[in-house]
Amino acid sequence: MDPTVEDIYQNIVDNLSFGDRLRLAVLILNDLTQQNVAVIDASDTWTEQDQLDLASFSLQHANALFSGEEDMT
Repeated sequence: MDPTVEDIYQNIVDNLSFGDRLRLAVLILNDLTQQNVAVIDASDTWTEQDQLDLASFSLQHANALFSGEEDMT
């Protein structure tokens, strides 16, 4: 039976020094960026419209919060 990711982490990664763990993380992340982008699930990415809606809401909320305050400059 192959070890699980949790087994590998607990038995190997958890015993590495901080520096070695960072180097391992870099290796893993670099490897992931070299793989086919098509395997990355983009269903949770924000569309341009989502970003515009968030910016609009944030500005409206800030305006509502600060519209009653005097200018402090």
